[in-house]
Amino acid sequence: MSDRSGRFIVLDGPDGGGKTTQIEKLKSALEQQGRSVLVTREPGGTAIGEKVRDILLDPKNTGMSLRAELFLYMASRAQLVDEVIKPALNEGKIVLSDRFLTASVVYQGIAGGLGADEVMKIGEFCIQDAKPDIIFILDIRVDASVARRKEREADRIEQRDLKFHENMRQGFLTVARADPQNYRIIDADQPEERVFEQIIEAIESVF
Repeated sequence: MSDRSGRFIVLDGPDGGGKTTQIEKLKSALEQQGRSVLVTREPGGTAIGEKVRDILLDPKNTGMSLRAELFLYMASRAQLVDEVIKPALNEGKIVLSDRFLTASVVYQGIAGGLGADEVMKIGEFCIQDAKPDIIFILDIRVDASVARRKEREADRIEQRDLKFHENMRQGFLTVARADPQNYRIIDADQPEERVFEQIIEAIESVF
């Protein structure tokens, strides 16, 4: 890890786990403590990244190969790290990100079959030393995830079949359980206030 003065917190996991809600709550709580907080997301978070996001999530792009998908995610991530995350960390800010490298390891590497190790190697080149201090996996059953997402139109990734999403969920759990020092698994089926309490407890134990 670099000598940066900021902190980097990532919320990841299956779709429908409530990442956006928890990030908003966490941002408010940290700012009340007098901390400077920057919120970002993947894919996206920069002008270039948002254009890449549009390509990646557009349901019309059915012909996109998995390797092309992977490198588009990595391109957006590299831009985000260089333009937003590293400068913010160097300024002493707390960066909250909705997804980061673990998502590619799981989505393209494990569920997609490209290989977790191979994806991680590419990812480490893209992020350099911008590694999260803690990564929360908001775990949720596939059926509950689908139910939560019914209110909005599914993007290209969300439209994949249930088997893919189950493999993806198990991938997140496998990666997190293999590295308990950096990951925390939170049951996202709980009431959102309880989820938030567990996130705060974990952050306080680390920071």
